[in-house]
Amino acid sequence: MNTSVAVKDLTLNFGASTVLKKMNLDVQEGEFIVLLGPSGCGKSTLLNCIAGLLEINEGEVWIKGKNVTWDEPSDRGIGMVFQSYALYPQMTVRGNLSFGLKIAGTSKDEIEKRVARAAEILQIGPLLDRKPGALSGGQRQRVAIGRALVRDVDVFLFDEPLSNLDAKLRSELRVELKRLHNRLQNTMIYVTHDQIEALTLADRIAIMRGGIIQQLAPPQEVYNRPVNLFVAGFIGSPGMNMLNGAVVDGGKSFQVGGTKVSLAGYDGGTNIDRSKAILGLRPEHLLIHHEPEPGMTIPALVELDEPMGADSLVWMECEGHQLSVRVPVENRPTAGTTVHLKVEIHKASVFDAESELRI
Repeated sequence: MNTSVAVKDLTLNFGASTVLKKMNLDVQEGEFIVLLGPSGCGKSTLLNCIAGLLEINEGEVWIKGKNVTWDEPSDRGIGMVFQSYALYPQMTVRGNLSFGLKIAGTSKDEIEKRVARAAEILQIGPLLDRKPGALSGGQRQRVAIGRALVRDVDVFLFDEPLSNLDAKLRSELRVELKRLHNRLQNTMIYVTHDQIEALTLADRIAIMRGGIIQQLAPPQEVYNRPVNLFVAGFIGSPGMNMLNGAVVDGGKSFQVGGTKVSLAGYDGGTNIDRSKAILGLRPEHLLIHHEPEPGMTIPALVELDEPMGADSLVWMECEGHQLSVRVPVENRPTAGTTVHLKVEIHKASVFDAESELRI
């Protein structure tokens, strides 16, 4: 596969503060990469560096095999979609879509052809003669995407494009963006703080913290094999259950309070004892049993449940820890009862408490 966008040793300082330090990222041709992380982690800053909206201090940005580090944004072969839509209120949708092409000196016939294609792909044909003030938020965002689309570029950059929309519209446009990528097969780099968007849209997710990429991997790998405690805690709703304990018996068991769980079948490297370790378990990786199985189950006191439609989230207390367990609604245990939770250890994560890295 060919590299579409390459960020090489990129450093960006704001005054005395280093926001991005020696950042490296390779995005493959036609790939959908999502930059995910909390506010202030540097994801939008990195996107703006790729776009040429910020001047970097060190490093290089390459697009389609060309060093564009000092090129103007208009010369980088990118289309950008912002959170705020940034539409011209006095122009019609047609005018907003065609304005950039007119400025670039594109022929009238070519403009009409590109506008018609974008309108057909985004299903905004009936809106072409309306002004932005007469459009809903979702329609405005489609127009903003269309304005990038008409540029006929190889790389699209999205800066939290759905965050101004309500939940239903976000869900609908998420599907539209996935369809758009499947149809166009263009390279797309997408910034969000919403993990659902990241998990549903991305070919690979780059999870960022403090200007550093913590993990770059496909969604299922990030979810099932987080490289450290930060990634484990950031991905998943509700978050991963964390049990403080120790790896014992020469790396063969995990001890939490007075209970031992066998680590046989764990997908990692626990071949030595560790006095301080953390066992991470997703809510769906704990199964309710009513009888104990030594080395396989942990006892838990049922506190309350949250019905969520098809399933229920049951909150329990276990060895001083709060646990959430996802169960079918019809199998909800009664509050105040003690159950035994079978641990699917092959789906678990064990972390070193000091380094916070996955073992």
